[in-house]
Amino acid sequence: MAEQKFPGWHGTTIVAVRRGGEVVVAGDGQVSLGQTVIKGSARKVRRIGAPGREIVAGFAGSTADAFTLLERLEKKLEASPGQLQRACVDLAKDWRMDKYLRNLEAMLIVTDGADLLVITGAGDVLEPEHDIAAIGSGGNFALAAARGLMETDMPAEDVARKAMAIAASICVYTNGNLTVETIRK
Repeated sequence: MAEQKFPGWHGTTIVAVRRGGEVVVAGDGQVSLGQTVIKGSARKVRRIGAPGREIVAGFAGSTADAFTLLERLEKKLEASPGQLQRACVDLAKDWRMDKYLRNLEAMLIVTDGADLLVITGAGDVLEPEHDIAAIGSGGNFALAAARGLMETDMPAEDVARKAMAIAASICVYTNGNLTVETIRK
């Protein structure tokens, strides 16, 4: 009997756009297993943190892995209130060095309205250029679309929604069922 390889999960697309004193994070809801859509309404953009110190986070990759990372990020934020960058760097260090966390397969975009950061399992905490960040299966499509749309006068939410619509029209692992969160600083 031939050994069957797990076809792999393909998850979501997340884009974040900073403009006019606000950051909008939008994510689609599609989760696919191989060539099959398993769920079309997953919610991969959420608010975390204490009231008054809320963070908006979007994640791509394994949902269980991302939830583990979000829980760890919340603990880091409790230890360093109001210091998103420090909490993210501490999380990235743990993620890279911890034997258990090292195997987690997810990426995060986080913002407190002032900072906009991408966190990866390679130990990276990146501040994106051009006030746009995107991750996930259709991340490059959403990033390219958002960069083009930033040449217009569209507000941040419209840029994020339109970029996601463009990504969904190109990437088979991205749908148009959006979750959108806005945070202002």
